[in-house]
Amino acid sequence: MRIDYRWEAIQEANDEMEEAKLMGKKYQPCTFENGDTKKELLVRSRYLLFKSSEKWTDSQKRRAKILFEQYPKLKTAYGLCHSLRMIFAKNTIKDAARLSMAKWYNKVEEAGFHSFNVIAATFYEHYDDILNFYNNRTSNAAAESFNSKIKLFRSNLRGVQDKSFFLFRIKNLYA
Repeated sequence: MRIDYRWEAIQEANDEMEEAKLMGKKYQPCTFENGDTKKELLVRSRYLLFKSSEKWTDSQKRRAKILFEQYPKLKTAYGLCHSLRMIFAKNTIKDAARLSMAKWYNKVEEAGFHSFNVIAATFYEHYDDILNFYNNRTSNAAAESFNSKIKLFRSNLRGVQDKSFFLFRIKNLYA
């Protein structure tokens, strides 16, 4: 079940405007206590959903309170995202992270969001590799960065004719 609240709010506002037009009245959108309309609430709360609630400003806290009252499923989804973020931010021991991840799987199953089930399945499939992050809290970002540099170098040369010379140039530039 996928719900896109932004399109739902836009359609609702369009229907209300059309109805007011047919009745010959001036359209006055419903506003919340902070002055936002439904569309404005959804658009303006986009960035607060990417932040931890401890980092919200006062206006974002008010907006989040209204948003979560209007859309309780968004509150559940935000909670799942935030708890997953905290597993990687707070846990320092691999076994504690494994336990937190298992609890998170249970929360995802209870919530019933298909998109989170896909994420949980991916984590479940690569469980050991993901938990290796806790060995020394490093990722494969350095390898990915080096790989992108090689791809850029190769594209600048418009392909590789001589493989040994290409590797020689890579070694001289990046070693």
